[in-house]
Amino acid sequence: MGDSPTLQQIARGDGLALCAAGPWTARFAPALERMVAEAEKLTGSRPDIVIDVSQISSLDTFGAWLIERLRRSLTLGNVEAKISGLSANYASLVDEVRRVPVASAPPAVPQNALTGLLEDVGRNVVGFGTTLTGLIGMLGAVLVAGGRVVRHPRSFRLTSTVHHLEQVCWRAVPIIVLITFLIGCIISQQGIFHFRKFGADIFVVDMLGVLVLREIGVLLVAIMVAGRSGSAYTAELGSMKMREEIDALRTMGFDPIEVLVLPRMLALVIALPILAFLGAIAALYGGGLVAWLYGGIQPEAFLIRLRDAISIDHFVVGMIKAPVMAAVIGIVACVEGLAVQGSAESLGQRTTSSVVKGIFFVIVMDGVFAIFFASIGM
Repeated sequence: MGDSPTLQQIARGDGLALCAAGPWTARFAPALERMVAEAEKLTGSRPDIVIDVSQISSLDTFGAWLIERLRRSLTLGNVEAKISGLSANYASLVDEVRRVPVASAPPAVPQNALTGLLEDVGRNVVGFGTTLTGLIGMLGAVLVAGGRVVRHPRSFRLTSTVHHLEQVCWRAVPIIVLITFLIGCIISQQGIFHFRKFGADIFVVDMLGVLVLREIGVLLVAIMVAGRSGSAYTAELGSMKMREEIDALRTMGFDPIEVLVLPRMLALVIALPILAFLGAIAALYGGGLVAWLYGGIQPEAFLIRLRDAISIDHFVVGMIKAPVMAAVIGIVACVEGLAVQGSAESLGQRTTSSVVKGIFFVIVMDGVFAIFFASIGM
């Protein structure tokens, strides 16, 4: 019988016998797959085909399924391929595998390009609706958990909130300040380069102040937080979901939203306005530095022009946007984290989806705020 599986074809009159021998186990899966795939090509070649398994030395579920798959492939119309020589030790295993129903493939529906395009659009619309439903559901769950904490302050997890605040805010300060400083430098340099053609170098201060305080500052910080902290939230919650720690919390009587999500959300809502303020200061400093070194605008003139160009409304607009964008980023990250399944591939997909959706909704919210503040004259 040898140490490796075999499948020999032996002619018996008008019929054909497929003699299986050796170990038919998952250890020899590649070789068994090749042999069975080759034997399946005999479908319809002989009226009577018998699968002889009397020489099989060992059989597991994988091998039993391959034998059953071969039997089904060689069965043609009313002529059914038979299995002979099956020992009593393996009869129950083969019978169990035989009870598995044959999965019928759905009928193929011919589609043209337009139908396929409309189908993709429909699927995307349904997916977007599902995403919005999940976000609204998470927002409601967080508000309910927050209400419970307000009624019972002792249940508030201060240590967890402070820990996440350190991770999201304090440790993010260097990269936020560096990036916004460089962006302020770039905006100032480009503004001076183009305004100089019209002899209006000083107006770069107006552009820099309004852009940084109202739009670019908070938007850029929110995008960086979505990529840095949003992905971290999704990965943390997703890993806990894969290890069934969240189910363990529910078993112990704890609400995962109150224990895991609420501290993260609160830390993000507190951190983003602080980071947006520091980022705006860094961007203005970088812009002023470039205006002095590249454009020849003295720091005193820069500050006087900045004071005249901006008002408290510009600062208020940016600070109002920040906590709302933080809430959106946190909700998206937590929804994606809790949606992770049991595989590393799912964790990677959800983390990517968290960053993409977080940035998308941040930009959408920025546009909504721009329209709203313009309509009320701010």
